[in-house]
Amino acid sequence: MADEVMTRTDAIARLKELVEDIDFTMLTTQDPAGNLVSRPMSTREMDENGDIWFFTADDTKKVDEVEADHDIGLAYLDSKSMRFVSVAGRARVVHDDAKMKELYTASLDIWFEDGLETPGIALLKVTPVECEFWEPKHGKLVMAAGMLKALVTKGTPDDTMRHEKISC
Repeated sequence: MADEVMTRTDAIARLKELVEDIDFTMLTTQDPAGNLVSRPMSTREMDENGDIWFFTADDTKKVDEVEADHDIGLAYLDSKSMRFVSVAGRARVVHDDAKMKELYTASLDIWFEDGLETPGIALLKVTPVECEFWEPKHGKLVMAAGMLKALVTKGTPDDTMRHEKISC
């Protein structure tokens, strides 16, 4: 059976669904010593242009690191459903009151005590360059059965994961 190949449009639509559904990602930047450092971030949206938006504060190390080197990585993981997303992109800090008002929800009050009036509140905009995602082709149960079969027969698991790579 030939592999199903998603169209670019379908792959981007699926990427958006995954990024917004998984929500939390690890944002990786490079610190001044050249070390890769990661921290969790909550995705607000992936917009119609493909940009991924987060809230942040101006006085954070991640903002300093993004301003020094715009190249970043995002890693999304949903272990229960075996869904994974990797995004290599370029980030920049944005101060856009209208966009912040559009994306802000009360759940962010834990981080921003005065809501949108919190001094130094900002957005982090990530423009993807290369994206990849993996997810079960035929559902998690079929994937698990294929892996169990490979374990019992000492074979290699059947191709049970869909993998798409998108240059943005």
